[in-house]
Amino acid sequence: MMNIPMLDLSEQYQHLKEEIFQALEKVMSSSHFILGENVKKLEKDIAKYSHVAHGIGVANGSDALHISLLACGIQPGDEVITTPFTFFATAGSIARIGAKPVFVDIDPKTFNINPALIEAKITEKTKAIIPVHLYGQAADMDPILEIAEKHNLFVIEDAAQAIGAEYKGRKVGGFGDTACFSFFPTKNLGAYGDAGMIVTNDDQLAEKIRVIRVHGSKPKYYHHVLGYNSRLDEMQAAILNVKFPHLDAWSELRRKHAAYYTQLLSDLKEVVTPYEDENSYHIYHQYTIRVKDRDALQAYLKEQGVQTMIYYPLPLHMQPVFADLGYKEGDLPESEKAAKEALSLPMYPELRKEQQEYVVAKIKEFYHQS
Repeated sequence: MMNIPMLDLSEQYQHLKEEIFQALEKVMSSSHFILGENVKKLEKDIAKYSHVAHGIGVANGSDALHISLLACGIQPGDEVITTPFTFFATAGSIARIGAKPVFVDIDPKTFNINPALIEAKITEKTKAIIPVHLYGQAADMDPILEIAEKHNLFVIEDAAQAIGAEYKGRKVGGFGDTACFSFFPTKNLGAYGDAGMIVTNDDQLAEKIRVIRVHGSKPKYYHHVLGYNSRLDEMQAAILNVKFPHLDAWSELRRKHAAYYTQLLSDLKEVVTPYEDENSYHIYHQYTIRVKDRDALQAYLKEQGVQTMIYYPLPLHMQPVFADLGYKEGDLPESEKAAKEALSLPMYPELRKEQQEYVVAKIKEFYHQS
């Protein structure tokens, strides 16, 4: 029996170990641990990569969303449209401000927000849209941007899972008023702890974000707004600077593995493999299949040494914390269906063909036994 983890970072670490140690030693020797040269370099490089003017390092991806909303002037009582099929932070950042998350159902093929359903949810209280580029595939941005322009709404890209993904040949991160990246260790570009970044082309928003992340002070000790302590630290930035030059190669390996999974699964009618939109360059943060008897399949794969993950078993509109929003089962059927069918298979750049073959063999074994 093979044991195949959902994600294995050990081989990547061994490959980069010496370079990472050297980078960390430089930080230690400099004794400059907060907002130093490593952070500045990473901010500049990620901004350039995203084809925008500004990168602002923050403590994590959740703070990136929250601070973006604050910089855009979102206030208690405002409404922000987003998807219910995403990690909690997307809607949690809205609620923490006192604004109201308004959920729009997903396109069942891409798992991303369905632009055709957005306009019906806009009211006089709507101030922003947060599209999520889920699993590493860009949301359909053109119609979202058209709707936002028509109704004078901010667009904040939740690109936590999608650094390097493209929409119509352009990198995600450069479409919205701001975009938010997460460098959580499991992400395609992962730190060795929490880390995040906001990118924007808007000089005024960039300045607001920089002030908010340091307790709202400018200059130091003079506070004009209530901000947060949310800074990307030097050690995480140093690690990310070592990793960043490898990102595109890792993305290509993920795409290669995804294509092989799809090839291996092509003759299995019980499995719906990931759909890649013609406008998208999917970087496969996750390789997520859809199956009817998902929980039983997951249990069987676990018995066979294959780790899988369910992202996300309960859509946000059904979460107890959002009960006061008044949603009920059946309101957003595609998100609810996806929550019952989606299963993510092991995916990381160092994944080997024989591991993929074993995973798929066990999936086929399950259905042949069934």
